[in-house]
Amino acid sequence: MLRRLALTAVVSLAALATAVPASTASGPVSSGFPSSGPVPSAVPTTGPFAAARPSLGPLPLPVPPLPGFLDGGEGKGTGEANEVLTRLTVSVENTGVAGADGTFELECGPTGGSHPQGQAACDRLAEAGATRAGRQELFRPTPEGTMCTMIHGGDASARIVGTWEGRAVDTTASRRDGCEIARWNSLVPVLPDVR
Repeated sequence: MLRRLALTAVVSLAALATAVPASTASGPVSSGFPSSGPVPSAVPTTGPFAAARPSLGPLPLPVPPLPGFLDGGEGKGTGEANEVLTRLTVSVENTGVAGADGTFELECGPTGGSHPQGQAACDRLAEAGATRAGRQELFRPTPEGTMCTMIHGGDASARIVGTWEGRAVDTTASRRDGCEIARWNSLVPVLPDVR
């Protein structure tokens, strides 16, 4: 969002620089109107901004990439385009599913690591990351006081630690009640399907 605002400001200044001739913006002013023509000037004639005359002219192109803190936290500034932004360590135990227990590494963009369903897990993370609700809810724990059905889904537990799309992740998941079962299922295939 911040990147869009910054780019909109740059484009607006560029359009203003080409639309307003320099003579109207910086010509001498008498009685509130420019003396060079019939078009009124937007430059203040009194007050603290009267001395500040904008230097209108073409902007240098191309516009360099925005620094990391302005590009929405995506970290895609200069020299960072090829870095993996998703790197997770997934530790799973007590699933009762052969090959599902253990600690697995998952990297996305490009897919790598020791996760048994790496590409499918990266696809699920990308699907969740495509929506605002998915980005906010995917790794968020069930809020305290939430009414959950008392269905026991097994003794499986998991911990996911690392970064997802450049954001820090440190969460646990279990199947102790209906809310946690739904949360676990939303993380399949990052977590194993134990249904």
